[in-house]
Amino acid sequence: MLTAVSWGVWLPYLAAFAILIVAVSATRNEFAQNQGLSKIVLLAPVFIAIPIAVFGVQHFTAAQFVARMVPTWIPGHMFWTLFVGVCLIAAALSIAARKYSWLSSALLGLMILLFVCLISVPAIAGAPRNRLLWAVGVRDLAFSAGAFSLAASHKEAWKQQDRYRVLTLARFFIAVAITFFGVEQVLHPEFAPGVPLAKLTPLWIPVHLLWGYATGAVFVVGGICLLINKQARLAATWLGLVTLLLVAIIYVPIVVADPSDIGNAFNYLVDTLLLSGTLLALAGALSPE
Repeated sequence: MLTAVSWGVWLPYLAAFAILIVAVSATRNEFAQNQGLSKIVLLAPVFIAIPIAVFGVQHFTAAQFVARMVPTWIPGHMFWTLFVGVCLIAAALSIAARKYSWLSSALLGLMILLFVCLISVPAIAGAPRNRLLWAVGVRDLAFSAGAFSLAASHKEAWKQQDRYRVLTLARFFIAVAITFFGVEQVLHPEFAPGVPLAKLTPLWIPVHLLWGYATGAVFVVGGICLLINKQARLAATWLGLVTLLLVAIIYVPIVVADPSDIGNAFNYLVDTLLLSGTLLALAGALSPE
């Protein structure tokens, strides 16, 4: 019989697998019709939907922990925790199934942006020298921009001028985030690459410091290209591929080593996968130079 702890461990994996099945069913024909890098860019919705579903499920399996993140001045912490969980799961299903995904992506981007404004900005203001708070805030800003980029890839749903404005802001926010991560990675190569939070790269990962330096260099160069809008689509595509490589080489082995550790293993994998999806979503929305 599965205990509450067992459900908390395995439900995120089941959610990821279910979203993958839905996404494969919805995109296999389109995927088969494209070639080269275009195939990889088409995976952006999958790489966004899977992590969003996992985080949504954790609003139920770890509700008490998540509820503590709700600002104290907002009443009904548990209600908002469960409500946001439902919204995340619904958004993930919509994006994976390609049903009203432009709307769900836009609403997802708006919700994550609200998290930045209501949670991250006050936290950073209270402890401006805390590196981790800055990394989380910048990360979530990039994730919001990735969701808006995915929404903007549906050209038929936007007026041309509105779409241009959204994409410009999304490119700027993602560029700032990637450049920030790159600088942080060069300064602190010991942290697990991708989004440099609190986790150290395990010593058993071959040349573990080199991954930090190499990721930092790639991120800084790619981030600058996005910032100045030079070969931005190509830069976003390759940044997404590099981040996906980190998922495969760094984070999959970490999860395999301890699959029951959701907080310090699986969450880092899906977090980095979401960063890859964010970059590929931007690439898919940008016009070829």
